[in-house]
Amino acid sequence: MDVLSLVGLVMAFVAIIGGNYLEGGHIAGLLNGPAALIVFGGTLGAALLQTPVSHFKRATQILSWVIFPPYANLPSAINNVIGWSMTARKDGLLGLEAIADAELDPYAQKGLQLLVDGVETEDIRSIMEVDLYTQEDRDLNAAKFFECMGGYAPTIGIIGAVMGLIHVMGNLADPSQLGSGIAVAFVATIYGIGSANLLFLPIASKIKTTVIRQSRYREMLLEGILSIADGENPRSIELKLQGFME
Repeated sequence: MDVLSLVGLVMAFVAIIGGNYLEGGHIAGLLNGPAALIVFGGTLGAALLQTPVSHFKRATQILSWVIFPPYANLPSAINNVIGWSMTARKDGLLGLEAIADAELDPYAQKGLQLLVDGVETEDIRSIMEVDLYTQEDRDLNAAKFFECMGGYAPTIGIIGAVMGLIHVMGNLADPSQLGSGIAVAFVATIYGIGSANLLFLPIASKIKTTVIRQSRYREMLLEGILSIADGENPRSIELKLQGFME
């Protein structure tokens, strides 16, 4: 679990709601159904219009990464690679077959299977890099869905504000209708700017950071597998892979 994401989310909302309370405001004053419908519905619609179906589906799948990011344990992975290299030196590449069958990481398993099959080093690199860059591009495009929502939300909030003011201007003769229109105008602006800067843009940035970390993890595995294919010394491989440590 990414505790920092939870702390940041709670702190942001507590600061805003707490500040509103200290100024004499009430939480009920920040709740407005029409404003929420305009801003969140309009933002989602605009984002869906821009986003391909495959990117949207992936975005819903990796949204949980904000709180529960996939764990990439680089020190443990380096130890695994060193163990693979020692097995390969002792029993040959075919000795990795049982390890490949038991490996849970699909990327590592594919690389080990290529080693067992005796594929040339450059061919291994080509095959594994296609997987690496394709997955990275897919996940970064999914993160852009939340990024574009963060771009649209403030503008949709302004649209909501203008619509509220139009309602106000159309009911100047009826003072009882003015309050609701003004409320929609100001609350819609808060929803637009607040959701963009407290939710959508931070979510996009967090997912991008996780994607980059995952790519570094796979690059480390790829470098280790290629080093095993070239018959490098386990100690040399360890020193090389330590360069991927943060």
